[in-house]
Amino acid sequence: MQILEFWKPVRRAFAMGAFLGVLVFLMPVIFLGVEGEEVAVLPPEPTPVPSQKTPAESWDNGQTLRVLQEDGAVEEMSLGGYLWRVVAAEMPASFEQEALRAQAVCARTYSLWKMAAGSHREEGADLCTDSGCCQAYIEPEQAGENWGDSSQTYSEKIAAAVADTDAQVLTYDGQPIQAVFFSSSTDATEDAAQVWGNSLPYLVSVSSPEGEEVPNYHSTVTLTADQLRELVTGQYPDADLSANPSEWISNVSYNASGRVSNIEVGGVSMSGGAARTLFGLRSACFQVEESEGSFTFSVTGYGHGVGMSQYGANAMAKEGSGWREIVTHYYTGVNIESWGE
Repeated sequence: MQILEFWKPVRRAFAMGAFLGVLVFLMPVIFLGVEGEEVAVLPPEPTPVPSQKTPAESWDNGQTLRVLQEDGAVEEMSLGGYLWRVVAAEMPASFEQEALRAQAVCARTYSLWKMAAGSHREEGADLCTDSGCCQAYIEPEQAGENWGDSSQTYSEKIAAAVADTDAQVLTYDGQPIQAVFFSSSTDATEDAAQVWGNSLPYLVSVSSPEGEEVPNYHSTVTLTADQLRELVTGQYPDADLSANPSEWISNVSYNASGRVSNIEVGGVSMSGGAARTLFGLRSACFQVEESEGSFTFSVTGYGHGVGMSQYGANAMAKEGSGWREIVTHYYTGVNIESWGE
């Protein structure tokens, strides 16, 4: 059932009734303790795991989604269950808890934005498990196998990240934003207009404090002249690659974030993003050199560069930033709203 209406008065009345029922049941234990034992009074120290919010109080767990699986089946699950699977797939569970919370908020927001678009309505679903269409997705069993001995710890961390941000959504003009994210950035993220041609006021270039631990932050891709010719002519048949390979690439221009904005190959102009896809590069922040008929692309970062950098978010969390500060840094001018109120 797609999330369209929220029955706040009914939910509050139900929650109050449940609370009073539990209170009446527990009163003998609270005031009398267990027979023969003293009642220990613990200091109220908040802990990130488990969450302070019970499943019965969770707005996320009260929303039902229809998720299109890889085999074509449509599975019903709670939004909370879906978000656990997304966060587990999208961000390393070893990251700081505030970074995981920021990721949970982005995943929830993007899910609502995607559902509103109705991409899978004809298939009888709200969202899918394809990262190229919706978001990355992994089942708990597979995640546990990947995590090994850390399975329980990581599972609880992700569950807490989802529950502790229950119903929190990033909005602009009162609507969920297109909360896109990516792995690692240069010193600045990219403006959406540079990548997709559409300008959005909350997806503009901002600084990004990438950490030292980013894997493969600098990478290279080397192509022979024949390989490059095959790739380019297959996509751009008008490209003229009859000259010496040293003359094939020209007029490379860069934008303020350090990424390639435009490049000419065989006289055909393409964006940095298009070149990234065509040549299999980790990002559009690259330099290219030709030597003896081979082309070497030196690349920085990983991903399209728009929205929240996941490694940047982790670096901010390590420096003491909370999830609210992280998301409002990466998404300019957004509000944080509790969607369950």
